[in-house]
Amino acid sequence: MFESGPHLDASTFQALDPTQVQILDVREQWEFDKARIPGAVLIPLGELVERVKELDSTKPVAAYCHHGMRSLQALHFLRGMGFKDLAHLSGGIDAYSRLDPSVPRY
Repeated sequence: MFESGPHLDASTFQALDPTQVQILDVREQWEFDKARIPGAVLIPLGELVERVKELDSTKPVAAYCHHGMRSLQALHFLRGMGFKDLAHLSGGIDAYSRLDPSVPRY
């Protein structure tokens, strides 16, 4: 699904369909409470190891965090767990909020 590679820009990420792609937010609860992308599931990076079974390894996963570093770590972990179709939001929700003003910057 992610033919353009694992690094998605904000406009490409915004066009993802949450019924077709698992949108994974790996930030902390307080960050999620401040700003979130519609359709996202929150599993903080520190909880991903014990909660990975909440994700379907047969469906694409697009992860995001605040600036893009934690989501890259999540991709590496998920790849090691057998997930194949993975991408992340380059620049994180910070880049997304510049495109979509309804998502607050913090």
